[in-house]
Amino acid sequence: MLGDTRSAHWADDFPAEGDRVIAGLFGQHPAWLGACGHRLIIERGSGQVVGSIGLFWPPNEGALEIGYGIVASRRGRGYAPEAARRLAAFALTAPDVHTVFANVELSNPSSVRVLEKAGFSRGDAEENLARFEITSADRRQR
Repeated sequence: MLGDTRSAHWADDFPAEGDRVIAGLFGQHPAWLGACGHRLIIERGSGQVVGSIGLFWPPNEGALEIGYGIVASRRGRGYAPEAARRLAAFALTAPDVHTVFANVELSNPSSVRVLEKAGFSRGDAEENLARFEITSADRRQR
């Protein structure tokens, strides 16, 4: 993902800049590659990689950050909310995780909507940044 080699299974605009940034950090954060780490988002119909999503492991006091991105050509199709919902549900099965959160710039309404659709609740906001989270208790109530 960091070099010039492309896979035939990637959407034309994958990897996006955010994917390259995260891939470049794996050497410093090997836990991000484990069972609770980062994953590729694959479009069912085409089998192409259209984005990535991940958990920034290990949890800090039971809270685990989630991050995601979908390439521009595939946005608006519901892939990010579905992936965020499923990965958060998986993360909350870990014994040392009770909260999955994302800090989102309020100037990014698309990302805000992704988290709302995925079942995250908006928490505190500071200037242009809001925290969205979903907890083990939220999952039990559904």
